[in-house]
Amino acid sequence: MRAGRRGSRTPRSGLDAWPGYVDALSTLLMVVTFVLLVFVVAQAFLSVALNRRQHTLEALQGQAAELARLLSLEQAQTKDLRLHVATLTTQHDRDTADAAALAQQLSAAEDQDRASEDRAAQLSQQIDQLTQQLAAISAALDVSHHDVDERNARIADLGAKLNLALADKVSQLQRYRSEFFGRLRDVLKDHKGVQIVGDRFVFQSEVLFPTGSADLTPQGVAEIRTLAKTLKQVSGQIPADIPWILRVDGHADRQPIHTAFPSNWELSSARAITVVKLLIAEGIDPHHIAATGFADYQPLSQGRTAEDFARNRRIEFRLTDR
Repeated sequence: MRAGRRGSRTPRSGLDAWPGYVDALSTLLMVVTFVLLVFVVAQAFLSVALNRRQHTLEALQGQAAELARLLSLEQAQTKDLRLHVATLTTQHDRDTADAAALAQQLSAAEDQDRASEDRAAQLSQQIDQLTQQLAAISAALDVSHHDVDERNARIADLGAKLNLALADKVSQLQRYRSEFFGRLRDVLKDHKGVQIVGDRFVFQSEVLFPTGSADLTPQGVAEIRTLAKTLKQVSGQIPADIPWILRVDGHADRQPIHTAFPSNWELSSARAITVVKLLIAEGIDPHHIAATGFADYQPLSQGRTAEDFARNRRIEFRLTDR
């Protein structure tokens, strides 16, 4: 009897525990479902909050970009002002310092806006001031250009008058030169070794000097005195305001010399100076006479015959302006 009861109770106890398990699982499922629901709702609220923050951040970034653009424009304007108005360098430095201070305030959008408006007003005032200054400078430049144009016109007029006066003086000098050479031609036309070449009166050296010497021969003294007499007659007619001068040029040939003179430079110069001294002694004004030496570097003939050498040894007289 006992054995039979014990065997029949075992299956019944197992069936009695099953509803408890089912209740526990149901409760657990409800808890899990509630937790998931809470999680989903929290996730939705969190997503909405994140989206709002993202929009806010994007708006702030847009404002920062706009502020950066405004700052860039202000810096460009400051640079242009510095380049075009050198006299306002100190003011530009202050503008750069203000722009740097403005850059440090970008973190506060409202403060940055107010600072930007204030800065724009200051820049507007500065631009107005610069415009006024530039207008004043432009007016001054217009006056200066007008003065320069008037001066240039006066200079051009004076230059034209000066050219006319110089041309007249040259023409007068040419007339007196022709008269001087004409008289010399008449006086010395039968003298051997004397000729006119272009605008120069030429004496061969043998007519005036011994070979290799700078001392005039008696015949040379007579020739130079004749020339001085003719020059004094003509120069007395030349107006005092014509700057004329009689240039005495000494020339030698290319042959080396073996005298007291080390080279043809000294010989040609010494001969020209000797003639000048005699002309001065004969009454020619020293202010209207000059001596130059050309050695053998201005030949009339390029040959190497005795006739070529004799032609190149010469004293030339040229009546010209100073």
